[in-house]
Amino acid sequence: MTVHEATGGTVNAPTGGTVLTATDLRVSYAGREVVHGVSFELNEGETLALVGESGSGKSTTAHAILGLLPEGGRVDAGSVRLGDLDVSGWSDRALRGIRGPIVGLVPQDPVTSLDPVRPIGAQVEEILRLHGHRDRRRRRARVLELLDRVGIDDPDLRARQYPHELSGGMRQRVLIATAIALRPRVLIADEPTSALDATVQRRVLDLLDELRREEGTGILLVTHDLGVAADRAQQLVVLKDGAIVEQGASADVLAAPSDAYTRQLLADAPAFVTGFRRPEAPPFLRDAAAVAAEDPYAIVAEGLVKEFRVKRRESFRAVDDVSFRVRRGTTHALVGESGSGKTTTARLITRFQRADAGTIRLDGEDVTGVSGEGLRALRRRIQLVYQNPFASLDPRQQVADIVAEPLQNFRVGSKAERRERALALIDRVALPADLARRTPRELSGGQRQRVAIARALAIDPEILVLDEAVSALDVTVQARILELLASLQAELGLTYLFISHDLAVVRRISHTVSVMRRGRIVEEGATEELFRDPQHDYTRELLAAVPGRAAERTAEPAAALTAALTGRALS
Repeated sequence: MTVHEATGGTVNAPTGGTVLTATDLRVSYAGREVVHGVSFELNEGETLALVGESGSGKSTTAHAILGLLPEGGRVDAGSVRLGDLDVSGWSDRALRGIRGPIVGLVPQDPVTSLDPVRPIGAQVEEILRLHGHRDRRRRRARVLELLDRVGIDDPDLRARQYPHELSGGMRQRVLIATAIALRPRVLIADEPTSALDATVQRRVLDLLDELRREEGTGILLVTHDLGVAADRAQQLVVLKDGAIVEQGASADVLAAPSDAYTRQLLADAPAFVTGFRRPEAPPFLRDAAAVAAEDPYAIVAEGLVKEFRVKRRESFRAVDDVSFRVRRGTTHALVGESGSGKTTTARLITRFQRADAGTIRLDGEDVTGVSGEGLRALRRRIQLVYQNPFASLDPRQQVADIVAEPLQNFRVGSKAERRERALALIDRVALPADLARRTPRELSGGQRQRVAIARALAIDPEILVLDEAVSALDVTVQARILELLASLQAELGLTYLFISHDLAVVRRISHTVSVMRRGRIVEEGATEELFRDPQHDYTRELLAAVPGRAAERTAEPAAALTAALTGRALS
């Protein structure tokens, strides 16, 4: 197959049976062990999922198999076998001979994995050239064949394009084409869909399934998403703090998880919520007479339009006649894939961008055209929480100063009073008091998001706009943030505009939903009704793409268990 560069011998690909075996694998960084005796077997034509949160050791395990640990990382003990071939202790030079022809890797992030200044065809072709395919014409024909195989339309055109000219889903397919170019028997897919919209995610995972069935490829799927693992893997290995806490056939693990951590992952995974426990409205909204006596809507958007100039004479309509209403003290979700216009709509509502047409009323006041001091005053009433808290928090400031910053900007209170208010907010979002003196880089992703929420609450806003505020978090951290948002809403009477591409999350938190596609709202209504009886084909497509639905349909015991864990009745 390929030449073992270290010995000059021939390396044969594993055939049939077990294609990958890890035995008592132990990995350390700078002398600190981070993977503790991990063992599993992957069979031909099977998908095995390594499941766990950030820091669980799943990606480190996968990279150790390939000899791709970052600087400072080393395999201290254990063995890795590819079929009958023991590759333990091989040098990097020797391992290069098996990367591609025997083991392929689909990395997580196509943006950083693809060269931005080279056409994608040349990048796929490179692995063929490096592994001895000398005929240039045949290489190019194979590239087009591969691009077509992974479902990229017009391969001849796409091969000449650069990464920035392709969508996220197309870029991920290019990585898959590269990984399967030499027909490996093992494919390691490291969070291959974590940055993709639900429908694109489904198509990429469908492609991996096809390769598994048709080529007999063994797939090691690394994921934090138990819904994806349940849908796609025949075997599950659950990792926590670098050790296996549970493993076995997917159906068995889902039906009767023996470890408390696995049960917690199931309870927190939004894909496994099979019924509805919508947040209760705050007490003041339960008085129907009081609601009827005043305008009940915190947000009213009517006929919003926003266009962007893309070329000198061309414009792109990102938001096209969008209208919706949000009752005070409730959560309204704007749902759609990337490019649907939901984030632009959020920026119009918060007045970070000005609408080209339409009106925006907050608590009955028209704020469409406010500017200057009026716009500054608006910032006290409506706050935006971003997707990436690390990018939105000053890395040089301490947490207490970050939380107090809005108070300083609006000259609220003395320095001591602002400090006291910041400490109270840190406590309110369930962060330890000793975090007040730390900087963002010393916090976890979930802690940073809590800091961002505390900062948004500092000046007592009436409305929070949450733009993909939990999409980058592990499921258990995500669940805790959603619980925090629900408790803050009940306590403070906050109104939320929740922007998300994830319908599984939306059904956990929202009262009402608007589904957006290509800048327009295609369907809206109460969350429970929309999930139970979607009317638009696009909504049905989004719902069908929610990971975990396959397990929900085929594993009734798992659904029953999850319902019991989460306190939800089966729908």
